[in-house]
This record gives sequence, C-alpha cells and structure tokens, in this order.
Amino acid sequence: MRTAFQKFASHLAARGAVAAVAMLSCGLASAGVVSFNDTTAGAPTWNRPIAGNPPTVLSGVGTNTPYDVNGFFVDQSGSYTFQSTATNPLGWDNYSFLYQLAFDQTQQLLNVLIGNDDNPSIGLAGFTYSLVAGVNYFLVQTGFSNSDFGAYSTEIQGPGNITLSSISVPEPGSLALVGAALLAALGRRKAA
Repeated sequence: MRTAFQKFASHLAARGAVAAVAMLSCGLASAGVVSFNDTTAGAPTWNRPIAGNPPTVLSGVGTNTPYDVNGFFVDQSGSYTFQSTATNPLGWDNYSFLYQLAFDQTQQLLNVLIGNDDNPSIGLAGFTYSLVAGVNYFLVQTGFSNSDFGAYSTEIQGPGNITLSSISVPEPGSLALVGAALLAALGRRKAA
C-alpha cells in the first residue's frame, strides 16, 4: 500500500514536476538532521569532566577551558547521533558533553549523560545517545586543555525533529539572585 506522500509524488511526477518531488523528498529526508556552527573562542571557562558514559571525574588538564552551550529538544524518542568537527583552527582538540534538564558549569557532573573526545580522532568529538521526546538537552562543546578552543561545526541526527532552542543557561550568580527572589516571594505569600 502506498503512502499519501508516495501517491502525491507520483501525481507530481506524472505532471512533469520532477523538481518539486526532489525538493519534497529532500525536505522530508532531512527532518531528523540539524547542523549549526559556533565557537568556544572568547567564551566562559570551566573545569570540564573527563569523557565517560556518564562522566564521573573532573579533568586535571582542562581546568579553565572555554565552553559553548546549545540547548535543544526532540519530538520523537530514540537514538540520536552527535558529531562535532573543530574547524578553526583546523583540528583543535575539541570535546563534547550532553546534559539533560539543566546545565550548571559549576556543577559539571550534575545532569551530565555522556562525554567524548576524539571520535575517532583529534578534531572530532561525538557519540550516539538515546533521547526522550520533550526533554530539554544541552550540548556543551569545549576543549581538551585550557589552550584548546575555536570554531566548530556540529551535526545532530536521529528519528525525530530536532529543535535548537533559546533555552538560556543562567550564570551561577544569577541563580542565587533568582533563588533569593523566589524565597522572598514565598515569604511575602506566607505572611499574607
């Protein structure tokens, strides 16, 4: 039995709309792929974890390493592949980490799911991991040592749509301010 898309594509092809079929096919094929470029140059620094599934120890080499965070979520649970390529300077020693729910650069082992370096060689970092639809994830790009930073290109692919989000990652100081504001609001509420 043919799907509605196959029937529609056959109809367009019969009418000579081959380019339209190619464009539709291309759009559907890339629904589970997202690519983006960014940089860790000039970014805030942290003491990164050591690779693992999940990481359990902080690095003794990458103690003040620039990092960049990109939030995203998926609309279908399943296995997703992440690959980051160091682009400028070419082949700088990049590192990738995946966090869920929240990312706090001062609590590096909290919410971290997986981390990788050299996938399969220096200048490439990535992994495959099973994601849950609707959960906020954070992909952190960083370097092996404190002097490893630069531009990178990342591709994420899997069975569902991947949406890069503008999920903000608060600085530790602002987390304290938010907490204080919430406590003050709760105090006023109880007093009323």
